[in-house]
Amino acid sequence: MTEIFEAIKRSAIRIRYAIENDDTGYSHNQNATGDVQLKLDIKSDLIIEEEFSNVATVKELASEEKEHVERLNESGKYLIGYDPLDGSSLADVNLSVGSIFGIYEDDYSGKNLKASVYVVYGPRVEMVIGYDNRVELHRLDAEHVFHFIQLINLDQKGKLNSPGGTQKNWECHHKEMIDGIFADGYRLRYSGGMVPDLHQILLKGGGLFSYPGTSDNPKGKLRMTFEVFPFAQIYELAGGQAIDGHRRLLELSPAHIHDTTPCFFGSNEEIERVKSCYGN
Repeated sequence: MTEIFEAIKRSAIRIRYAIENDDTGYSHNQNATGDVQLKLDIKSDLIIEEEFSNVATVKELASEEKEHVERLNESGKYLIGYDPLDGSSLADVNLSVGSIFGIYEDDYSGKNLKASVYVVYGPRVEMVIGYDNRVELHRLDAEHVFHFIQLINLDQKGKLNSPGGTQKNWECHHKEMIDGIFADGYRLRYSGGMVPDLHQILLKGGGLFSYPGTSDNPKGKLRMTFEVFPFAQIYELAGGQAIDGHRRLLELSPAHIHDTTPCFFGSNEEIERVKSCYGN
């Protein structure tokens, strides 16, 4: 696993440089789900593929930016599902963006997720690793070396609320829940980037990030393999919970690598509110 983490570190350093220096405009290409790709999406995807191609234990890659998996080493053990640059449309306005990685064995189901990593590219570059029953925060220094900073653990109750999805398409019970959370004094923190918003909740002790099923997207918008499962594992290892409204997210299996699900991540008190709202 160490060599995979090292490949992610090398990728992060190169992606950071691309964010700071490359064109942030759109390309003429679309990704597997029909979104027009930014040039940074394509560059980040190529960087990650290059770095993992040199790791013998990686069998195949599944990227949010590609329709099909990419086979690397038939004798490899691990499958990597990743979002090369989550929130990439925020880069041109200089907001934080990130990369997300899930390391799987056998298939891309939640139960076969062995480790999770995400990187935040903001004023500082930080990497969070969920593995071996703990969540670690690492930070990049001026010499391009990542250093361990601290373990991350969520409080039982948080103070932040990050509600995703277009509000006019929320179901009534979901809107009532969100309104109730705000009425209890929670602070709104929503940038439109999954990585920085979930990172903030983790480092500030807790709260709720929600991206529900909506009238236009009943199965939600966030993808299990690349985004949802890695964060679900990290939140559980940090002492919180991650559910689809009813079930643990890590009990789900995608029908295909781009399959989506409603998702709720948070500290325990907030997730109990979600369960109550959704009839558990």
